[in-house]
Amino acid sequence: MLIAKNVYLHFADQALDGMSAILRTLGDELANKRPDLPGANSPYAIVTHCLGVLNFWAGGLVAGREVVRDREAEFTASGPVEELVSRVEAAKLRFHEDVTTADPSAPLRKEPHPAYQDTPAGLTQGGALQHVYEELAQHHGQLEVTRDLLTANG
Repeated sequence: MLIAKNVYLHFADQALDGMSAILRTLGDELANKRPDLPGANSPYAIVTHCLGVLNFWAGGLVAGREVVRDREAEFTASGPVEELVSRVEAAKLRFHEDVTTADPSAPLRKEPHPAYQDTPAGLTQGGALQHVYEELAQHHGQLEVTRDLLTANG
């Protein structure tokens, strides 16, 4: 990892905290609504997917925990905003532990999906953690656009 772990976590936390703030701003109704676009996801689903990314990549591949993931179900998830925000906070704590104990130059503790095996994300713990940040940043931006679409006529 080319940057200090605390710096990395600062930026990852910013993305996660930004997602929680957007969920709270939207409230239960809008957070569970999909924009009227083909293939669009609800804000609730986007954040649920990000928690799946954290758990699978950092928890499973970096920390070596057993992870059962239903990736498809992440995109249809719905529920109360405050429950999801609480899950984000719990996931952040565990993510901090995973990053703190990671060895960035070490190989992954479990085998990644074949599509990632020969990519930087699939070779080292540092690469996997960089992929996690890539996903968090990408989906935070997606969530901002989704919020804007859902509130445009409000």
